[in-house]
Amino acid sequence: MLDALARALRLDGVEHAHLRDLAAPTRRRRAVSPVPQRADPGLLRLMTGLDHLPALVLGQRGEVLASNALLTAVLGTHFEPGSSLLRWLFLDPLARERIVNWAQFAAASVGALRRDAARHPDDAALHALIDDLRAADPDVARWWDDQTVRDYASVPKRIQHPVAGPLSFDIELVAAPHDLDQRLIVYTVEPGSTTARQLPLLASWGASAPTPAG
Repeated sequence: MLDALARALRLDGVEHAHLRDLAAPTRRRRAVSPVPQRADPGLLRLMTGLDHLPALVLGQRGEVLASNALLTAVLGTHFEPGSSLLRWLFLDPLARERIVNWAQFAAASVGALRRDAARHPDDAALHALIDDLRAADPDVARWWDDQTVRDYASVPKRIQHPVAGPLSFDIELVAAPHDLDQRLIVYTVEPGSTTARQLPLLASWGASAPTPAG
């Protein structure tokens, strides 16, 4: 029946999955305390082999579980393990300054957050984060009220770097096979593009090992 409804409403894959999450009978449980996550070893190994591209492992609630040096160079921010990418995106002025298409990217992130909230209605920390962001940023409140669901990888990212200049990335996502709340996020580039030529320069500023939580 849900599949028929999704077809009738012409829902895309993300919206269809969100509909299933909302209808799941096991989703009405009491709130539970958050459990600290550690970066999935497989995703961490993949990220280690991608030191030529900006990458991070993102956990439930948008927590950064690991990131590489090139991501720090591109975004101008070092994310400690366990820090919130979403709080940075919405509450740090640098995010709006560095990300050229901030509004488009941020709106998609709110849509992805809505999908996560439907999957985890019992996650008190997740819903507290949503409440904090809605109260702190009118853009978040407005996008949340739109009821749109999106995927974290649905919008490319355009960066204005103070040294390297304009950079353009597509976002690729790899989910952990044993923990669907963990995702490897990779900023990919068009071969031969200006961004591809600038990344080695940014990487030469100093590479460091990934920073797994714990």
